[in-house]
Amino acid sequence: MLNTVLILGSAPDAVHSRLWQREVFSSIVAINNAWRVREDWDYLVHADDFPDGRLPSTIPRCSAIVKSTEFVPAQNWFGGFVYAGGTMAFTAAYWALKTLKPDILAFAGCDMIYAPDGPTHFYGKGSPDPLRDDVTLRNLEAKSCRLFQYALREGTLCLNLSQLPESRLAIPRSSLDLFQKMTVRRLEAMRTAA
Repeated sequence: MLNTVLILGSAPDAVHSRLWQREVFSSIVAINNAWRVREDWDYLVHADDFPDGRLPSTIPRCSAIVKSTEFVPAQNWFGGFVYAGGTMAFTAAYWALKTLKPDILAFAGCDMIYAPDGPTHFYGKGSPDPLRDDVTLRNLEAKSCRLFQYALREGTLCLNLSQLPESRLAIPRSSLDLFQKMTVRRLEAMRTAA
């Protein structure tokens, strides 16, 4: 069985994932507020400073909340926050890479674009991590290329399913349709080889 993990962020186009069939993904990892986009998430990864009032009042059956005690060691395994990046998209990705060991790690709503006008998040305006003056948030494009490379070393392909015209997540783009075709072909190849 192909292990496909969706990392779901809070960019405005995250809402498109509501239309995606759950069967396409083995696991869905929501970041911070993204748990509100879909009710069928498996893991919620949030920063320590994420307000308790924004956490879900009930946790879906068989779902789990991932805290820094779990994601910090995973990110440290891949070089730590200075090299891996301090934004939660990278933190959740490295945690998923280490813990869930996916064949494909897909991203939606993780573009890290914060235009001064218009919505920055699916819920309106939000506080963007990448605009803080912090060494761990410099050159997000390079940090995403690093993630892509480290994932390949682990046997994982990273794909950006974003539909936005611009993204700082500098990994290959894919449509959901192409993503589904890839996963079906891989499954068929695996069945044939068995």
